[in-house]
Amino acid sequence: MQSSNVFYSAGSGRKGIPIEKMLPISKLEHDAILSMQGDITFAYQAILPEIFSLSDKEYEEFHQILIKAIKVLPKHSIFHKQDFFSERSFQPKDQGRKSFLNQSSDRFFLGRKYLDHSCTIMLTKQPAGRRLSSSSFSNILRSSIVPRQGIDQILLDDFSDKAGQFCRILTDSGFVQLRRLGNDELSGSKEKAGILEKYCFLQGQDGLPVLQDIHLNQEIRVGDKNCLLYTLADAEDLPGFCGSRVNYDKYSTDKTRFSTGFASSIGLLLPCNHIMNQYIFIQDAAKTMKTLESKRLRLQSLSAYSRENSIARDATHDFLNEAISGQRLPVKAHVNLLVWTEDKASLPELKTLVSSALVQMDASPKLETDGAAQIFWSGLPGNEADFPMNDTFDTFLEQATCFLNLESGYRSSKSPSAFRLGERLNGRPVQVDISDEPVKLGLISNRNKFILGPSGSGKSFFTNHMVRSYYEMGTHIVLVDVGHSYKGLCDLVGGYYFTYEEKKPICFNPFFLSEGDVLDTEKKESIKTLLLALWKKDDELYSRSEYVAVSDAVTLFFEFLALNPDVFPCFNSFYAFVRDGYSARLLERQVKEKEFDLANFLYVLNPYFQGGEFDYLLNSRENLNLLKERFIVFELDNVKDHPVLFPVVTLIIMEVFISKMRKLKGVRKMILIEEAWKAIAKEGMAQYIKYLFKTVRKFFGEAIVVTQEVEDIISSPIVKQAIINNSDCKILLDQSKYQNKFEQIQELLGLTEKEKAQILSINKANDPRLNYREVFISLGGQKSKVFRTEVSTEEYFAYTTEETEKIKVMRYALEQGSMEKGIARLAAEIRKEKAGLAG
Repeated sequence: MQSSNVFYSAGSGRKGIPIEKMLPISKLEHDAILSMQGDITFAYQAILPEIFSLSDKEYEEFHQILIKAIKVLPKHSIFHKQDFFSERSFQPKDQGRKSFLNQSSDRFFLGRKYLDHSCTIMLTKQPAGRRLSSSSFSNILRSSIVPRQGIDQILLDDFSDKAGQFCRILTDSGFVQLRRLGNDELSGSKEKAGILEKYCFLQGQDGLPVLQDIHLNQEIRVGDKNCLLYTLADAEDLPGFCGSRVNYDKYSTDKTRFSTGFASSIGLLLPCNHIMNQYIFIQDAAKTMKTLESKRLRLQSLSAYSRENSIARDATHDFLNEAISGQRLPVKAHVNLLVWTEDKASLPELKTLVSSALVQMDASPKLETDGAAQIFWSGLPGNEADFPMNDTFDTFLEQATCFLNLESGYRSSKSPSAFRLGERLNGRPVQVDISDEPVKLGLISNRNKFILGPSGSGKSFFTNHMVRSYYEMGTHIVLVDVGHSYKGLCDLVGGYYFTYEEKKPICFNPFFLSEGDVLDTEKKESIKTLLLALWKKDDELYSRSEYVAVSDAVTLFFEFLALNPDVFPCFNSFYAFVRDGYSARLLERQVKEKEFDLANFLYVLNPYFQGGEFDYLLNSRENLNLLKERFIVFELDNVKDHPVLFPVVTLIIMEVFISKMRKLKGVRKMILIEEAWKAIAKEGMAQYIKYLFKTVRKFFGEAIVVTQEVEDIISSPIVKQAIINNSDCKILLDQSKYQNKFEQIQELLGLTEKEKAQILSINKANDPRLNYREVFISLGGQKSKVFRTEVSTEEYFAYTTEETEKIKVMRYALEQGSMEKGIARLAAEIRKEKAGLAG
């Protein structure tokens, strides 16, 4: 620890004392801290569950695991959990060249305030016969400290074994990840502060070494940080009830209770710089019981003189009975909050904030003054054994663990397939992977997604944001839409937008082979399927001979093209080939009319030939290379009810995506079907949807279906059997309007009670100063959380589905020469307008 210029003061007789003369740490050895009194401390970095992610049952399980783990520690040991909460502001990472929307998102979130959390667990073993500290006997009040005994290797090995058991119990539970800190992480280096420096100088996580004066004369001041210390040290100040969890009213409903940890109000829910120190002192249980029995007898003798003595006697009697009958482990415990601010004028506001947080726990706030310096000094990692025991309260281990902070903030994934969402508590951007990482962790077996959100819930914004993020990862995306929800995004990324307009009707060319493409079996099968669908009605079957004849015609046509490179491949040239050249082939093979009626085939397909009603549909000379095009939108709003166009378009969509799925090796593929799935299901596409959802995972792909009406998913067997059962990732937006009949949705989607509570909490306590919507994401029913979908102004205009806003965006894009420049100009004007109103 760097301490040569750090001074410590603790009263009128001690001014400017170098901290190394008062530091109670003797040395660091074998990744352990040895105090001047011979206390041995192991320190562990702890990663706790993310806030708002546990159920009632999981809180209780976590609580029982903590009890089980602490019980294995030997007597005369101390469990010290130190949670460090420090105010931070979001700073985007420089990851090379970023897209236009990514840059706008970085600017939007730059400086967003949030509370950073780190947790360290210290296990301390006191040497036998060590004198316990009190307010009148402490390291901080002595000028020299001499260890009473050296390290006993046998005792060290025994404590190390017990600490190992403690870690194994916690890590095996799946709730906590623990990592033993080494010497450098304990003491720090020139590049990075260790936990000793972090605590002494209140630096927080990943801080650089910064030397500051520590002032402990009548107040605690570290550098320019003004500190306050609140304690829970007296049984009279404790809440009348404690448990593993407590209801979080902001997110609870009449039908669901939303849980947080019992001590969360003084953890992440306390929005200020603070350290939460939680101590559990494990003493000689037999000796403690004997002491309490003696105390009970004394109170019995004095009970006649004072009602207080009588009440204390009964309380001690009940405590002893509970300890014996329930096999409870009596311990001493203490909790304190060290809060600080650099603005001394804000101290009264800080006091109110902390007091109200303690009152939420039903605890009485106590601002420590006289004993603050000693309690602060005892929080130094490795100095736990010097804690003043008169500032602890007697309790059982079960109750003591209720005061432990059980939660941390949302963690950001480092996966390259993660995209940006917001932490629910404060909107801090976090990277979330709902595809690759969950598969690797075994949470899901496929990447398919089912999205349910009523109109106005933010569904279009979420799907636009997700699709855009996947596109920037290099994904090939096919969108089937009704309502023009993706027009802005498609124009921005330069994708292909297929839609039907009178002046510019939708058109394709299934006969075209792009450069490097070959006529494989799959391509021929898709063309044959299309031709047979155009020829025969939905309820009209084709014979084997008719299938063979069509197959033969397709094969011969492509052979004809190879010999005649000047002929452009399209339906017109195919029709002309069949009409003029294929009849001779049929005569040669003596194919009878009943086996294949060529005249009927040509007559039925004539509307798609040159001069026919639909001659534009299959003869496109543009947008031909769809295999290599990464962003394709099929807008079906104007053709979804057309008896001729819609079946053809759906077959083309099928051919495009299956071609991508099978031919693009090692490339991520995504097909997203918006409300169009209802129309597709009506037109005989059910088998395709089933096939798609069951097989797409084998080709590094994912299928996504989006719908807004609950009745649709409940009544449709296609969704229930093909989509929901094969979508391991379920995404729901605001369902408050369905909360009275949510049991149907819960049963259909297989949601747990925890997931139900999370879903019904969506948007219940949104920050009114910010514009965002919340979204629930469940991964295989094993991991679920609620996130914010909050976007920059530029992203908003790229995603908007409001007609007036879309018209405005298109006008600006036309004026500025591109979608990107148009959105940038519009967003700049909006920000300028808001700044003017604010001024």
